[in-house]
Amino acid sequence: MLVAVFGAGYAGLTLARTLERTLPADAELVVVDESTDHLVQHELHRVVRRPSLADEITVSLADALGCEVRQATVTDIDADAGEATLEPPTGSEETLSYDVGAVCLGARTAFYGLDGVREHATTLKRLADAREIRRDFLDLTDGDRAVVGGAGLSGVQVAGELAALADERGVDAEVCLLEQAAEVAPAFPDSFQRAVHNALVGAGVTVRTGTAVERADAESLSLADGETLDYDQFVWTGGITGSPALDDDRPVVRADLRLGEATFAVGDAARVVDSDGAAVPASASAAIREASVAADNVAALVEHRREGSGGFEPRLARYRFDVPGWLVSVGDDAVAKVGPTVLTGRPALALKTTVGAGYLGSVGAIREATDLVREELGIDAGDVEAAPDDIVDVSGTE
Repeated sequence: MLVAVFGAGYAGLTLARTLERTLPADAELVVVDESTDHLVQHELHRVVRRPSLADEITVSLADALGCEVRQATVTDIDADAGEATLEPPTGSEETLSYDVGAVCLGARTAFYGLDGVREHATTLKRLADAREIRRDFLDLTDGDRAVVGGAGLSGVQVAGELAALADERGVDAEVCLLEQAAEVAPAFPDSFQRAVHNALVGAGVTVRTGTAVERADAESLSLADGETLDYDQFVWTGGITGSPALDDDRPVVRADLRLGEATFAVGDAARVVDSDGAAVPASASAAIREASVAADNVAALVEHRREGSGGFEPRLARYRFDVPGWLVSVGDDAVAKVGPTVLTGRPALALKTTVGAGYLGSVGAIREATDLVREELGIDAGDVEAAPDDIVDVSGTE
């Protein structure tokens, strides 16, 4: 019996590592991803200012997993038939048939059909993007302007890194963050929004809310209010859309995460509605927790099919989104909301770094976890008090 996990981001890697421990010995597990490495996306913005962090946030899939890892791009999935179309880096297109599968392909940056934005903006999804953003910013001089479109957590973090990089270089370049909603971090609680806004302003970022981009050319943005905003660098973090393998859609799945007859969708690849009927935000924390539910349900279907239990469907676990806090970094500052309490500065930064290191440890990347803590906080990982297991870091996922 073949179990296939498509994608090795937060959801896919967590799911695969769990299945390696829980699947019966006669079940074969294969993970398919376009890369041979797992990228810790919520720390990617740090590479803009600290290129050396790239090694600390990259985990070899061969080291993290003991199952077969196949490098290929998933171009199509038939969730009911249990078939996926794969395109290897070299070689012809092939079809992979599976008995039980999970789609964990994440999401891509959305451009919403805005004329010129895709062509002229840099996104932040890969290490190459972070390096390009850094390279372009280092070319700026006094009086130049870098514009970041979208003030979700990804946009907040890259704007914070660029402002800090300007300070480090002693360059009087403006970093301008645009958001069409009335507040930054629009999907989050009011107290968190206010603290993030204050941290951005404190870092020297020009924050403009209620400002929508309509089109872009090589030198300027046309805004919805008729203004033309010149720029020397343009970064876009304006939202997400689905994988091409799912026709650029993020299909809605219910709390059991079932997408097809024997296929589940986990993480940003789908729009999840939890057991309370609430829409689940696209986030690393949600993806990791959904993976635990998906692992139970994959195992249930595998067992059902092995036993040949006729038409009686197994009872599937259901996912409920419930978190007590949020974390985001803003240059050398950070904001953490833990229950009703909002933390900033060194305590928030330490908490965020500890959560990041904890995640690395959970996927077996102990050296990378230690190096991350040392790089970010200048101390050994053993000297950091462990963060609560239920604090989440959603940065860099939208």
